[in-house]
This record gives sequence, C-alpha cells and structure tokens, in this order.
Amino acid sequence: MSTTETRIGTFAFRPLDPVGDAGLLHAWVTHPKAAFWMMQDARLEDVERAYLEIVADEHHHALLGLHDGEPAFLMEKYDPAHRELVGLYEAEPGDVGMHFLVGPADRPVHGFTRAVITAVMRHLFDDPATARVVVEPDVRNTAVHALNEAVGFVPAREIHKPEKKALLSFCTRARFEKAVAA
Repeated sequence: MSTTETRIGTFAFRPLDPVGDAGLLHAWVTHPKAAFWMMQDARLEDVERAYLEIVADEHHHALLGLHDGEPAFLMEKYDPAHRELVGLYEAEPGDVGMHFLVGPADRPVHGFTRAVITAVMRHLFDDPATARVVVEPDVRNTAVHALNEAVGFVPAREIHKPEKKALLSFCTRARFEKAVAA
C-alpha cells in the first residue's frame, strides 16, 4: 500500500474487496456525478460481478483509494495491450491504462479531485516499470480532460470504443513530474 501526504490529507491505496466494497461502489457508480462511469442503472449484484471479474483478471486491477483512512475513490489500472484499448492504438512497453472515480462527498473540498488524480499518478509511477499512463475518457467529459492536462496528459486523438467516443491521452513520467512541480 502506497501513501501520499498532501495539504488536503493522506492518500493511500488498498486492494478492492469486490464483495465487501460492493455496496460502497454501487453508491458511487450509480450517483449522478458518475454518469461517465456508465453504470447508472447497475444493480448491486452487477457491480459486485463486474469487480469480481476485474479482481480475477491478471491484466486489470482495482484499488480502493483512502483519504485519511476513509474510502474516497476508486482506481483501476489495466494493461492496454490486453484490455480496453486492444487494436485502438499501438501499446508500448511500460504503458499502463488508468481509470479513477471520486466518490460523492457530503462536503466537497476545493482541490480534492486534483489531489486524488495526483495521488493516483504517483502510485502508478511508483512502479519503475511504468513509463507512460494511458487514459481514454469520454470526449464529452471536459472536467476530466482539464484534470488530466493539469497532471501532464497530452491528448493524442479521438478513438471509437464500443461504448463511447473517447479522447486517447498519454502522460509520461517526465511530463507528470513537470506538471506537479509547477
């Protein structure tokens, strides 16, 4: 479990428990703010099944993000040569795909989501094998495009996935370090 200290608090990660965390995840993925997660109509069993599949997949992993010890966000990392982006771009050695979702908050904290994506990126780059992080958010998700840019992502092109039109973007370790140092 990696830990990052920020002015907003401490961020840490733990493996997702698809059964034990299903209720929490269900509340997050069906919340109106999670529309781009595309699980708005999911039942609890659907969420549990989806994350049981991810946990069993050697090329896809889910982690629960903690803020000051409390569950606050979800991070998925995947091998884009085997999941999500197969045939949509030429994966390079060291590429890691990423999704993240911040749980709804009773009292939003200014800068929280940016702190989360920064902690997620630090966690991914803590692995020396990670050379580049790859994302493919919905082209309409302008809020996440701005967050991605803030941590060093550069858009490459629009791609068509079965479920959405996405903006394929990349972030190298050097671009991330430069972005967060600014």
